[in-house]
Amino acid sequence: MFFFMVSFNLIMPELNNFLTQLGGEDYKGYIIALFTLAAGLARPFSGKLADKIGRKQVMYVGLLVSILSNFVYPFVSVIWLFLLLRFFHGFSTGFHPTGATAMVSDILPENRRGEGMGVFGTSMSLGMGLGQSLGTPVANWLGMNGLFLSAAGIGVISAVLLLRVEETLSEKERFKRKMLLVKKNEIFDPLVTPVAITMFLSSYCSGLILVLMPDLSGYLGIGNKGLFFIFYVASTIMVRTFMGKLSDRIGRRQTLFYGMLILLGAIILLAFAGNLVLFIIAATVFGIATGITSPTLFAWTADLSNPSNKGRGTGTMFIALEMGIMSGALSTLVFYTNNLETLQTCLYVGAIMCILALGYLQTIRSKY
Repeated sequence: MFFFMVSFNLIMPELNNFLTQLGGEDYKGYIIALFTLAAGLARPFSGKLADKIGRKQVMYVGLLVSILSNFVYPFVSVIWLFLLLRFFHGFSTGFHPTGATAMVSDILPENRRGEGMGVFGTSMSLGMGLGQSLGTPVANWLGMNGLFLSAAGIGVISAVLLLRVEETLSEKERFKRKMLLVKKNEIFDPLVTPVAITMFLSSYCSGLILVLMPDLSGYLGIGNKGLFFIFYVASTIMVRTFMGKLSDRIGRRQTLFYGMLILLGAIILLAFAGNLVLFIIAATVFGIATGITSPTLFAWTADLSNPSNKGRGTGTMFIALEMGIMSGALSTLVFYTNNLETLQTCLYVGAIMCILALGYLQTIRSKY
């Protein structure tokens, strides 16, 4: 998972510039939106297949799509083809993390899920941080084509390492085409509704961050467009390491309430970040919030899912994640007009989403 996340994130800091060079600076929001749309569409299929043919097979589909996409980027020279490829690339995260998370859910004992998901999430955060921090230096050193090919190579490493991982699904079936026929009740698992709602509202802010942070870095004169993610990841890893057991002790809902409160503070700080110091503080607080909410949401999904359909429950959680990220990214097409003032407006909308999440978590207090 670490190498998959490095591969996925390595190209992110430079995609805004890449699209601008193609003449598509007004379409930056689609970089994330199309990617997450494809991932969301893939979740019902990947969740079902993870419960049928095995966790590893689903992970390999995601890796193959990711590697092929990175090999194709250097040949893209027009906007529409770039956007089409971003959509195709999205299927990689629609498959790989679904299989991986279901596999981890199989392994973890119930009373240590929060702790275990914290460890699992640390590998994802490390991959995101390293990828985002290295994206600009690698592009400066090897050029954009070298950046894409490096991402493809790292994806190959992940695929090779997966060979050594043991399958955790005990009763696998051979793939049949009818497995691709997904029924309505296989798309959304109502058992994980509280997770889905909270995940959507929190990941909306992540969609904003992914689109806007490279540009905000430029407005503040920060050379490395991945600097935000360096501090974000450093703080989220520390939190996951020392507080992974928190939700196992005080409960998922209560832990999420604290996490969303901190996330609200991070978004407000970011909206007022007019210098490097405030920018770094906001990134650090955002990382703390994510370090609390992410493993808790993953553990809560495992708690609420039907043991025989963990892939479906995991897929539902990820659909909410993708929908939230996509909504946040698409909102920049409405509110953001490539200047600092409208960038701040986008962040204010993100703060409203955090407030809604806090309100929702309070309304279900008696149930969870």
